[in-house]
Amino acid sequence: MNILILGGTRFIGRYLVKAAIEKGHDVTLFNRGSNPDVFGEIEQLRGDRDGDLEMLKERHWDAVIDTSGFIPRTVEKSCRLLNQVKHYTYISSCSVYKDPSKPGIDENGAVHILNDAKVEEITRGTAGPIYGEYYGPLKSLSEKAAEKELPGKVLSIRAGQIVGPYDYTDRLPYWLKRIAEGGEVLSPGRPGRPIQFIDARDLAQWIIQMIEKGMTGAYNAVGPDYTLTMGRLLEDCKKVTRSNAAFTWVSEKFLMDNKVEPWGEMPLWIPEEFPFPGAKEPLNGFLAFDNNKAINNGLTFRPLSETLEDIWDWEKNRPESADRKAGIHRQHESDLLRLWKQTV
Repeated sequence: MNILILGGTRFIGRYLVKAAIEKGHDVTLFNRGSNPDVFGEIEQLRGDRDGDLEMLKERHWDAVIDTSGFIPRTVEKSCRLLNQVKHYTYISSCSVYKDPSKPGIDENGAVHILNDAKVEEITRGTAGPIYGEYYGPLKSLSEKAAEKELPGKVLSIRAGQIVGPYDYTDRLPYWLKRIAEGGEVLSPGRPGRPIQFIDARDLAQWIIQMIEKGMTGAYNAVGPDYTLTMGRLLEDCKKVTRSNAAFTWVSEKFLMDNKVEPWGEMPLWIPEEFPFPGAKEPLNGFLAFDNNKAINNGLTFRPLSETLEDIWDWEKNRPESADRKAGIHRQHESDLLRLWKQTV
């Protein structure tokens, strides 16, 4: 197949390109050229999807993978221009679900909606919070925009937390790096707290398989295929990094009382007993989505140890000065641990 990837040089995009090429497909990328040295051997078209799409006109591809669509208007524009395509994959998010307070949400769960006026206010504003509180609603509306323009041709991948080498969110890399440093590690909540994430390579390989089969519809793309806990994850990080780290599990109440930011300062942690900042109730379904539909359609997962080892190999080669987007500052961690011991 001839496949056009909108994006294709960052994280999941890298692995989609690699998976498609390994299966013998011809790949073209369309992006702004922010990573020009990545995949220099394949055709790359330069442009801004919210502006100039001229170079895509009069071109024909069998399939399109949209890794960079965050705004319904731009997704609608690309779908309309590429309406001759046979298959369109939209990389969406489990954030589309309106009420992730209960575990086990499947693809039939209610999704966010926004009225047209609000969408325009957000997306045309000078400081539209695309990655903030409206991320999920905009992803949901983008799914609808794609299906409206290309009815019956759209595969919507509702991904959870994606991990692997080149992970620019730094959530799992934080834990590997911090645990490798050893000593006493502040650990959030309880060890048995369930969590979910998916290796970008498993996700990419499965998406290419789904495109080859012509599969459409929405799928929760989360993993693994068993209940992974925060405790097991941190213990496996300790094994992979050969660390002497000791975990001190600190209560959610203590963390919330001391304004520790879930997901940001404490990566991969969402409180079970307290509402996430901005939410009305605890988001206990956000790390416990139903993935049976995807598994029944061929989604598989590599061993956790393999994912952790590969991320650790990548993390070790990053400069110490690299900007890391998640994780608590060491001094703050030490101060909190000292304060915690005074309360127990």
